[in-house]
Amino acid sequence: MKLESYVRGQWVAPGKDITDIRSAVTGDTVAQATSGGLDMREVLAYARNTGGPNLRRLTFHQRADLLKKLAQYLTERKDQLYKLSFQTGATRTDNMIDVDGGIGTLFVYAGKGRRELPNSTFLIDGAPEQLGKGGTFAGQHIVTSLHGVAVHINAFNFPCWGLLEKLAPALLAGVPVVTKPATVTSYVAHALARMIAESGILPEGALQFIVGSTGDLFDHLTCQDAVSFTGSAATSEMLQRHPVIAREAVRFVAERDSLNAAILAPDAIPGTPEFDLFVKEVAKEMTVKAGQKCTAIRRALAPSAYVDAVIAALRERLAKVTMGNPELETVRMGPVVGLDQRRDVLAHVAKLRTEAELVFGDPDNFTVEGADVTRGAFIPPLLLHCADPVRATQVQSVEAFGPVSTVMGYDTLENAIALTNRGGGSLVASVYTYDPRTAADLVFGIGTFHGRLVLIDRDCAKEQTGHGSPMPQMVHGGPGRAGGGEELGGIRSLHHYMQRTAVQGSPAMLTRVTGSWSKGAPVVEKDRHPFRYHFEDLDIGQTFYSTERTITLEDIEHFAHFTGDTFYAHMDEEATKGHPFFPGRVAHGYLLLSFAAGLFVDPDPGPVLANYGLDSLRFIKPLQPGESIRVRLTAKEKSPRNTQYGEVRWDVEITTGTGETAATYELLTMNAVRPKA
Repeated sequence: MKLESYVRGQWVAPGKDITDIRSAVTGDTVAQATSGGLDMREVLAYARNTGGPNLRRLTFHQRADLLKKLAQYLTERKDQLYKLSFQTGATRTDNMIDVDGGIGTLFVYAGKGRRELPNSTFLIDGAPEQLGKGGTFAGQHIVTSLHGVAVHINAFNFPCWGLLEKLAPALLAGVPVVTKPATVTSYVAHALARMIAESGILPEGALQFIVGSTGDLFDHLTCQDAVSFTGSAATSEMLQRHPVIAREAVRFVAERDSLNAAILAPDAIPGTPEFDLFVKEVAKEMTVKAGQKCTAIRRALAPSAYVDAVIAALRERLAKVTMGNPELETVRMGPVVGLDQRRDVLAHVAKLRTEAELVFGDPDNFTVEGADVTRGAFIPPLLLHCADPVRATQVQSVEAFGPVSTVMGYDTLENAIALTNRGGGSLVASVYTYDPRTAADLVFGIGTFHGRLVLIDRDCAKEQTGHGSPMPQMVHGGPGRAGGGEELGGIRSLHHYMQRTAVQGSPAMLTRVTGSWSKGAPVVEKDRHPFRYHFEDLDIGQTFYSTERTITLEDIEHFAHFTGDTFYAHMDEEATKGHPFFPGRVAHGYLLLSFAAGLFVDPDPGPVLANYGLDSLRFIKPLQPGESIRVRLTAKEKSPRNTQYGEVRWDVEITTGTGETAATYELLTMNAVRPKA
């Protein structure tokens, strides 16, 4: 199988430079990757001129729908990816993490796009800022899609998840993608890319796929482009030093080497659930994907008094691990990805053994099931023990990217924090404790050196997703050695592909530009109540002013007894004397909301289908018996939801009879679309 690149809407025949890709299990050639022959300037131009406009004309909800359709399409065909992935050394469990994990990320971003983003092509960031005393000059931050390309360079260990977890936020942000997989597992990524292309789901130019070298691609990047890299620190540093990256201030997100740690707390003595969870997780992270995970546990820290028990428990668990052909149901760990990787891992283990003793596993004497140990890239789980981690340097700086972990003891919690942070910045650390105080000390002691912390105890044992599993909703990345970048993290990951811009002008101009009414902008008053207008007929700024209603002492007391809210400020004049907020007995804040609804609601059946909540509620001025209120209701924003209804956000202000603001909030309603004739 000769792998082709997918550029400019077509599969391109292989170039002249050919690299044989061999099975990690058998050593046989399974594919040939080619490099050369691609005009990278044209590849980027196609993404910018075709893919970008096609994506940017879609709303966030439409892009989210594409992600969902793509996830469903890939789910129906994932067995093909499983079959290919076995040749990389991945077991069925490993494939679930890679294939199902990648597809699951598409589903998560599809759901978040529909639920958390507006049905528009840009974001409004924060509330308007008044910049002039007279209210005629204001500012508003907006966030818009870059007019460039997202260049994704992925590692070998997760050919499916790595491609899809970067693709999802970029496409949702409205930016086309040029993706390049690591060559050694590129045949799996190639199959995935071919499925995506054949689906016809994505707009033209949204995704291009490059096999082999990126050539001079970096020479043609601009300030509108973004690079997201996963791989070694050496490659990351080389790419970040590229003169175009510096000159154009190209956004660069890196996720790279990481000496992740697992910390057994002093309270987690042998026999406790937390001790057992620690041992289970360290062993799992050593053997899942044969330890080839950027999040795998490389350093296992335990109180010095527990080190022998930890080593004994890990030996017992690791001894049960069956290695061999990953297609066999009985095999729990396959080989590393190739012979070059095997040599690299063993070279790093040799460095670690200058400071640590090998306490389990023999790289020169082991057996495998269903495969030829001399042809495959097999390495047994290798557990080391460093007796003097304080003075050691190799175990705190060398990452053997395979089934390797080092146990080290600590004397005090401060010592554990110092040892953990010597990793120089990591993607993740996990803590095993049932003591909240210990957990807090560790979180705030190591937090700034880590992108993610997992606190695992008996309470979350059944649901916790594990030390090494990045979740789409949470940040994936880490400081320092780990690259200093962030991926995933829910909607926040879109901002890597978008620009935040401050727009300044009159409230009227800002309202017209952003489609979001702000105080100070003109209002529109019509003969009919705003609730009588269908979604598409309602104007932004359309406003209703209510009549006044006077609040009586009887109202307050009735509300208090009816609801059960007899808080003293509403019921006892004497108790409020000297109160810093209340001048005497005052009306309930929720009474004001209830009366406000009575003042602005149009009761008859009509286009308003439902009130489903309110945001940003603030009670500003307390009201006493005898004072009156009135309400201003203004259509602030509209967001289509489907062919039947859309969301309307209303700006609501409750004022006193003297014109002072008593409360503000935003009301959310679902309004019907006008029926078709």
